[in-house]
Amino acid sequence: MKILFTFLPSEEMAEELKAGFKGCEFEFHRDIQSASRCLTEAEVLVTFGEDLTEDHIVQARQLRWIMVISAGLELMPLEMIKEKGILVTNVKGIHAIPMAEFAFGLMLQHAKQLAKIREEVKQGLWQREVPGLELCGQNLLVLGAGAIGGEIARLGKAFRMNVSGINTSGKITENFDDMYTLDEMGGALGKADYVISILPSTKETRYILKKEHFQRMKSSAVFINIGRGDLFKSSILIEALKNGELAHAFLDVFETEPLEENHPFWRMNKVTVTPHLSSRTKQYLPRSFAIFKKNLTTYTTNGNDYINEIDTERGY
Repeated sequence: MKILFTFLPSEEMAEELKAGFKGCEFEFHRDIQSASRCLTEAEVLVTFGEDLTEDHIVQARQLRWIMVISAGLELMPLEMIKEKGILVTNVKGIHAIPMAEFAFGLMLQHAKQLAKIREEVKQGLWQREVPGLELCGQNLLVLGAGAIGGEIARLGKAFRMNVSGINTSGKITENFDDMYTLDEMGGALGKADYVISILPSTKETRYILKKEHFQRMKSSAVFINIGRGDLFKSSILIEALKNGELAHAFLDVFETEPLEENHPFWRMNKVTVTPHLSSRTKQYLPRSFAIFKKNLTTYTTNGNDYINEIDTERGY
């Protein structure tokens, strides 16, 4: 059985796989282009998924399982994968700790005005009258109250924030004070001091935030998007910021990535851009490989208890 990787793990991680699954033939490539000549022989494909096309699925005639080393699947040819009956699993769940920490790093950066302080210190200014804020007592709204949202809520309660969430059912889960459905989101936005979106890209969430949603926000509110970039049209957020409908936006994901060089977000004082890295830490691949190894054991023993098996019809 040939297992084809479209990225290069560390030598240590590769050797651990070979030693643990001696009946498998592992082949590691730098990207999908260099791996494509071997696709016809692959039974298992391990990939980040973003560069996988319908042509690759056609070419991979023996493919039975795709292990996606990320959580987002919106760029994958899921319709064709479904037609061919290919199993898909991903690494959902490993992003909670790094993304929650990243979100709080951004909130603390804003509340303590660290960017302003850094610029003043560069100029040699000893300025102590920076009006910093506290997170304690602030209202936090989390769009997407799953594993990542739950970890953000847990940290929010540690900071003694008032934490509300948005999920599909509206049912309150642990560490949330209030919960709303997507249809009730408009009312919740008006109460929030910080809005963090970790919503996935699905038929229900694509471009769900409209002009009226940003208009409902406090003029002092901070919006953080570390979920998916097609949550709203860029032009809508640009207009909202220019109109003073919110104070600042921290954006880690975008409609088109990489973000175009001439995009207005790069030049806006009220926008902080980061290059889609909120989940990236040194623990990312080890956690991903732990899930892969458990699923590979299931696959090689003809089991069915896969971790994070994807419904290709729903896309998650």
